[in-house]
Amino acid sequence: MTKMLPRLGRRALLALPFAAGAAHAATSITDVLGRKVVLKAPPERIVVGFNFEEFTAVAGPQGWQRVVGLSRSLWEGWRTSSFRRYSAVLPNLAGLPEIGNAEDGNFNMEALLALRPDLLIMPQWGFSVLSQQMAQLEALGVPVVVIDYNAQDPAKHVASTRAIASATGNEARGEALAQLYLSSLADIRARAAKAGTHPRVYVELGQAGPGSIGNTYTTGMWGRILDLIGAQNIATGRIAAAWGPLNPEYILAANPEAVFIAGSSWANRPQAVITGCEAEETLTRARLAAYARRDGWDRLDAVRNGQVFAIEHGLCRSLWDFTAIQFIAKGLWPAAFADVYPVAALAKYHADWLPVRFEGTWMTRLGPHAS
Repeated sequence: MTKMLPRLGRRALLALPFAAGAAHAATSITDVLGRKVVLKAPPERIVVGFNFEEFTAVAGPQGWQRVVGLSRSLWEGWRTSSFRRYSAVLPNLAGLPEIGNAEDGNFNMEALLALRPDLLIMPQWGFSVLSQQMAQLEALGVPVVVIDYNAQDPAKHVASTRAIASATGNEARGEALAQLYLSSLADIRARAAKAGTHPRVYVELGQAGPGSIGNTYTTGMWGRILDLIGAQNIATGRIAAAWGPLNPEYILAANPEAVFIAGSSWANRPQAVITGCEAEETLTRARLAAYARRDGWDRLDAVRNGQVFAIEHGLCRSLWDFTAIQFIAKGLWPAAFADVYPVAALAKYHADWLPVRFEGTWMTRLGPHAS
């Protein structure tokens, strides 16, 4: 449950930036929902609700100098090692205050208003859950720009990137990133279509360990990625929501030709598949191997043919997810992607667009090493 709407006192109302930038020309931004959001002046007090690394890529490290708050637990709590690395190179990040979030049900309107924001950047899922609070903010003169990388819709990726770019005055940088994404995805889809086959694929969230069947995905995230490249997602039509677990007997009956276990840098998950910027490949592969040893999995085509992979879960809803899509596609159609190197592409993305160095294990194969 989210917090009840607070009663806003006179001091809170006076603190809001209603008259900010009166001497500047207004800027109209189209967000991912097609809403026209007007900024009266270049924002100097930004609050970021999600997609922190996307904000960094588009706005540049200097963009964080204008950030005054964030949904901190969604980064520091979910991906602690990533937050730690970015905090080392973004001087104000570690001290930024928390505004809460919709996922944890602790969104704090009063904390947000106390920051006197002149722009809030929100993910679509949070904007939807907190629709009352968002309407109140906008009524009080706080612009809210909505972005969405979770849907795995290329058009929404591009619209979100352009919206962040327009809001932060980084249009050229944002457009370069949008074109990189579009051209990379077009190349992947063309190669996959030319390959002419549609392998059976199973994706599972590797958070709880092999003793528990983790979520799989259909209409969004990994499921949408499989649709984009023309693979057969064995979960299609088998779960009621966009994500959820499959029956283990059904997995065996569906006999996937490739299995991708989505890992991350979760804390206090002793059996999870560990991936990300601090993951050692030997540990990642050891945790992955435990999944391949599940009862009956030795009969799966994926296991018998060495087609079991680990991939960083955070890549399925990011601006650089094209590197993950390259990795999946190369696993399915190795000949068609022989000259494509997803790990190198991810390293180059870091070098070109992010302030942190590429390290760790983000994607690998249980058999031969990834390329």
